[in-house]
Amino acid sequence: MVAPPIAVFDLDGTLAETAGDLIGTLNVLLTREGLAELPLSQARELIGAGAKALIKRGFEAEGRALAPAEHDRLFDDFITHYGEHLADSSHLFDGVVESLDRLAQAGFTLAVCTNKYEGQSVKLLNILGIADRFAAICGRDTFPVYKPDPRHLTDTIAQAGGDPARAVMVGDSRTDIDTAKAAGIPVVAVTFGYTDTPVSELGPDRVIEHFADLYEAVTSLVPQH
Repeated sequence: MVAPPIAVFDLDGTLAETAGDLIGTLNVLLTREGLAELPLSQARELIGAGAKALIKRGFEAEGRALAPAEHDRLFDDFITHYGEHLADSSHLFDGVVESLDRLAQAGFTLAVCTNKYEGQSVKLLNILGIADRFAAICGRDTFPVYKPDPRHLTDTIAQAGGDPARAVMVGDSRTDIDTAKAAGIPVVAVTFGYTDTPVSELGPDRVIEHFADLYEAVTSLVPQH
């Protein structure tokens, strides 16, 4: 039996606008350490490679390098605080629900592959009302590896019962694009997420500016039969 086609989504900056809560937590750590807060407009591009990278980038932006032990301590503090403020301001991007429904109606399995911790990812997606649409929600700690290791993506596909030969990744960052390329899986990049380089310069197979364009982009890359 042939597995149905599968679309695998990143979470932060792809399905949901989460920058306000992520940078809000980063700023709690910065002020606790005697540093100035970063404005959201400046800090938004620091997101995209997970919380640990966000902390490193945020402190470097304030001119402070972190020793490994200090970085680990701040990471633990970040996860604790953020877990209590997952959706203070976070929300789905326009068109997400309609796009997921259209793909599902066309026979696609849906999954999430994110560098956010699995428990927090499931909780956030439940709050946002779309967790039940995904056959698998796999985070940084679901497997022994995480993006940009391609096994994070291929293991997510396997957990969802999909076939990598009939899969597509949807993401917003270099991390997502590099992961998909390494896995040999086509990738659709959204322009409205978190990246320090325009996604069009990173070599995705398709670029979309709104979820209204997702269905056509995905179905052009993945055989449905």
